[in-house]
Amino acid sequence: MAPSHRPPHPAGRGLRPLARGAAVLAASLALLSSLVGVAPAAPQSADDADADVRVNAQAALGTLTSEARGVNTAIWDAHMNDPEVAGLMKSADVGVMRYPGGSYADIYHWETHTAPGGYVAPGTGFDAFMGTVRATGAQPVLIANYGSGTPEEAAGWVRYANITKKYGAKYWEIGNEIYGNGHYGSGWEHDDHEDKSPQEYARQVRAYAAAMKAVDPTVRIGAVLTTPGEWPDGVVGEGDSGDWNQTVLPAVADVVDFVSVHWYAGGADTTAEDAMTRLARLPGELREVRRQIDRAAGADSPDIEIALTEINTNTGGARLTARPNGLFAADAFMTALENGVFTVDWWNTHNGAGQITTVDGETDYGDMGMLSSGACTGDVCEPAPNTPFSPYYGMKMTAGLGTAGDTMVAAESSTQDVSAHAVLRRDGRLSVMLVNKDPDTARTVDLDYTGFTPSTTAPEVSRYARGDSDITDVTDGEASASRVTVPPYALLTVTLQPKAGTGPGASAAAAPGTPRLEAVTDTTARLSWEGATGATRYLVQERDGTHTRLVGETTGTAVTLRNLPPGSTHTVNVLAADSSGRVSGPSAPLTFSTGTPSDAACAVTYHRDTSWGNGFVATVTVRNLSGTPITGWTVDWDWAAAGQSLSSGWNASFEQTGSHVRVTASEGAGPLAADGGSTASFGFVGANDGPNPDPAAFRLNGAVCSGG
Repeated sequence: MAPSHRPPHPAGRGLRPLARGAAVLAASLALLSSLVGVAPAAPQSADDADADVRVNAQAALGTLTSEARGVNTAIWDAHMNDPEVAGLMKSADVGVMRYPGGSYADIYHWETHTAPGGYVAPGTGFDAFMGTVRATGAQPVLIANYGSGTPEEAAGWVRYANITKKYGAKYWEIGNEIYGNGHYGSGWEHDDHEDKSPQEYARQVRAYAAAMKAVDPTVRIGAVLTTPGEWPDGVVGEGDSGDWNQTVLPAVADVVDFVSVHWYAGGADTTAEDAMTRLARLPGELREVRRQIDRAAGADSPDIEIALTEINTNTGGARLTARPNGLFAADAFMTALENGVFTVDWWNTHNGAGQITTVDGETDYGDMGMLSSGACTGDVCEPAPNTPFSPYYGMKMTAGLGTAGDTMVAAESSTQDVSAHAVLRRDGRLSVMLVNKDPDTARTVDLDYTGFTPSTTAPEVSRYARGDSDITDVTDGEASASRVTVPPYALLTVTLQPKAGTGPGASAAAAPGTPRLEAVTDTTARLSWEGATGATRYLVQERDGTHTRLVGETTGTAVTLRNLPPGSTHTVNVLAADSSGRVSGPSAPLTFSTGTPSDAACAVTYHRDTSWGNGFVATVTVRNLSGTPITGWTVDWDWAAAGQSLSSGWNASFEQTGSHVRVTASEGAGPLAADGGSTASFGFVGANDGPNPDPAAFRLNGAVCSGG
């Protein structure tokens, strides 16, 4: 993609009469910047940058947990407990190790360390695995055997792990990809249950949770969900009333503590370049997981976490160990963490050689592992066991960006060729990671900040680029707080010191607690939060990308936001100000949606009749509740996610412009009777590339309707 260009600086082009006014304006802006902690824009250099990256240190995306970075381990991997593994994972700040290995979990019996029908490598038993976990300083995520196990067997594992051995194993999933048990026509996952429906899985999750928590009430139980927008999302099995998530979540929301989803960019032919493009779907898909939890759990939704327990470029094949997949790993880890998951677990630690290809001038072993297993394909063998592949360095690069307790903040790039991620460190520093996805051209990037004023100290710079055998510290001094150059196909992290007397460290106020939604209507939202030490007032701000605007201010710890559009979605966070007006770091964010009016003059029912992953059929029914008949009508809505569209329809005329849809009554259609005396129905075939949430609000002749 051609680099974006900005117009040249207009200095010296007949602007002298405005010089004094410009100077006054500049002084005013500088004063405002000093008051709110916004860095003034750096002067435009003679050479245009290839990309502009804006970072807003007051727009929080969430706090990194100690479990943020994770890896999968498998009992068929003879190298999973090699001493080198713990050292490598510790260096990359890995906080989660998942066991006993994907689909193997549903044939694995922990007490006998057997997996009938599968291979179990020597030295891979549970205690040996926990030795590696402890040496790494990590936390296990354990998958209880759903496919061929019982709640009693899982409870026995909890007893052994946490009562007998005192391992303190916190996270327990119930099965692996159980939706792949054949219920939807594809059966890679072992499942001995006669009933393979989502209803039965939900019943069993409740039984597993009860048995396991009876042994140790502190364990956190996870249920398997499908990823919205990925098969079999939206598919309704025979005899079911809804798809997998629609069935499972409402039935288990009161007994689970997290949900587990998986994300692969595609099949065996998907390249890392394809995957980096498809990564743009992931934020919307994760937001839809959270919306589904919100609907199922209500006020308890914040207590249910999201774990992305498997991720990789593709599900097997080639182009998996070379540099592009390292770029994907770094981008994917941060993208997922910024969008509401508490752990991202790479598939796999070791996996084994596959198709041999040449990528970016180096041998790609077609291996889904982060570390070499030393295996061969034909006469081509991988390097020595535990040699890191590029995805390992991608994950390790994110460890240099931020660790547990640091705050992820909004960063936005002007070009798709460069991804940007930023973290506000607990000590007041700001780290920015840039991913240059162009294989041929270095990218010059201009950096601009809101809520952070960098010092004049030269930034610390680390790099993973061609020729680097590890994350490399850069000391050439060419990088500055306002401009850096990222080599082709490279990762670059810049860490900046704050100007003395600025930033959250200069405020006597600590960061407030995460806001909670106390009540919401079609136009209002009542928020509350835990107060902060040293705070004299609180600022509530709404985020749109990297831009924020003040929407509420109070000396208390609650506020009601008013005049919100019906059916609209908002992301807010709170800052505390001390007695001098200096603001703290931002709270973690809250995303919420307003509803539709209960006393509206119309009502709409939207029903998805059938879905098949990337398409669906829906029926919309409209009722006029006013006291006056309506002759001639239009129904309008906006799609809630990118990639949704309307293909064809019946019983009305259809028009889509961007994300907006307008449906007009067919010529000769009868009136809509007053007081709900009649209805109008129409249907359509839709398409979705990614998640497929229902529209949030409908309008009949411009008036917002109830329902949806």
